[in-house]
Amino acid sequence: MSTTGLRPPTVPIRIGRMFRTPRISALVFGMATGFATVAATPQQTFDILIRNGRVLDGSGNPWRRADIGVRGDRIAAVGALAGAAAPVVVDARDQVVAPGFIDAHSHALESLGRAELRDAKALLAQGLTMVVGNPDGGGPTDIARQIAGFEAAGGVGVNVALLVGHGSVRSAVIGSARRDPTPVELDQMRAIVRTAVANGACGLSSGLFYQPGRFSKTEEVIALAREAGGVYSSHIRDEGDYDFGLIASVDEVIRIAREAGVRGVVSHVKALGPDNWGQSRTIVEHVEAARAAGVEVYADQYPYEASSTSLMAAVMPGETDAGLREAMAGAESTKIFLGLVRESVRRRGGPSSIVIASGRGAPGQAGKNLEEIAKARGISPEQAAVDIVTAGGASIVSFNMSEADVETLMRQPWTMASSDGGLSLPGPSRPHPRGNGAFARRLARYVRDRAVLTLEQAIRGMTSLPAHVFGFADRGELRAGAFADLVIFDPQKVVDTATYQDPHQMAVGIDWVIVNGQVVRREGEFTGLRAGRVLKR
Repeated sequence: MSTTGLRPPTVPIRIGRMFRTPRISALVFGMATGFATVAATPQQTFDILIRNGRVLDGSGNPWRRADIGVRGDRIAAVGALAGAAAPVVVDARDQVVAPGFIDAHSHALESLGRAELRDAKALLAQGLTMVVGNPDGGGPTDIARQIAGFEAAGGVGVNVALLVGHGSVRSAVIGSARRDPTPVELDQMRAIVRTAVANGACGLSSGLFYQPGRFSKTEEVIALAREAGGVYSSHIRDEGDYDFGLIASVDEVIRIAREAGVRGVVSHVKALGPDNWGQSRTIVEHVEAARAAGVEVYADQYPYEASSTSLMAAVMPGETDAGLREAMAGAESTKIFLGLVRESVRRRGGPSSIVIASGRGAPGQAGKNLEEIAKARGISPEQAAVDIVTAGGASIVSFNMSEADVETLMRQPWTMASSDGGLSLPGPSRPHPRGNGAFARRLARYVRDRAVLTLEQAIRGMTSLPAHVFGFADRGELRAGAFADLVIFDPQKVVDTATYQDPHQMAVGIDWVIVNGQVVRREGEFTGLRAGRVLKR
């Protein structure tokens, strides 16, 4: 729905006073367009004019009062625009006006191709105007084809930036082999990465905790990160103490960034499991030392004490389906294997900390933890875990982090906001609530309620910082010349309504969202526009 060129009666849209519920004229809502207009003047006209806002520009600076004029897909002016006019005038009335939020680690691309999810409503409700996809070493290697898919069928609701996944590249060349690539195979992998970057990928992602990434040596990843350039974002080899170790895994990202000459990102940074609580301080020390030595290292983080992955990856790291069958083949090996599973469960906080989200291996068990399931079946938790995996597997929500570590890592100026979440439709499953609530939760719980961050710090970590890290110079900033990705909201009204018990609820409080100069959310209502673009490097 376009607003440009329409001339309904001269009634400015008012958002309402800061910290109060907005009140909008019934006349305004009754218009066919949903927008009010003012008469344009020959001196200065815009397509959208936002007045009286408290502007947070994304830099981390304190707010300043300013008007904003949008023309086309760009911010044309920021300042005192008293004599200006526009077809769409929004009176922000002291509410915060900020750049649109950027998710530095999103799995939404896996669902944005579905017709019923292409509008990205759950993302827009959080104020997201851009997501970075293909994380953890996954996603397609044919970036051109992926881009074409997003650009077809009426577009997509948010801007999309793409990484190329190391695991996908490795699989394309040597499958699931547990070995190094030959020199010829490494050259083939380099060529795939080079083509992906030429087609628009902004860097390389890896999932070295997962197969097949865990079978690769650091030197292989360095070679491909060097080929990709830009940014290297990694689900590190070990977020706890399974085998490689948390700190050694962070150091591996630092090494890859240094030797490949790229910006390194520790994805969804955490200290997983009670045995590692408190290690956030060591992570900070190592990242700060690397940055002091000239290595550009960052992290992204979602604001929850629980993670989410597959049950098999959580309690049987490194195993394949064939390996699992082999491990369970004899009585003695079964006993040994169950002991390893028991230890993995303990490291994650015990069986009561592992909750089934969904999966064929645990039908009707969503919301129940491993301890409850084991008791109901009259077996041990480790045997219940093996039975679920062999019956088809399940995704889990795993409560394994300490609040103190979450806050320590969040406070760092090099930590970006992310969700690590995807899009889902309401149903019996209970996925992690981060897909619907991560960005609202950061503002509600960690800014307003707990004061872990100032609002200025939080906005910077959600806007200009990820835009810098991923190399998009005209995104994530509110200034003349930048793309018009904007949000308008009352900081006291933002709430992440998604919970672990009911994760399918959208966030509330981010009532206005503008993507590439088009209003996609107006007073809490979606306009139906798909204004997003694929942002090519």
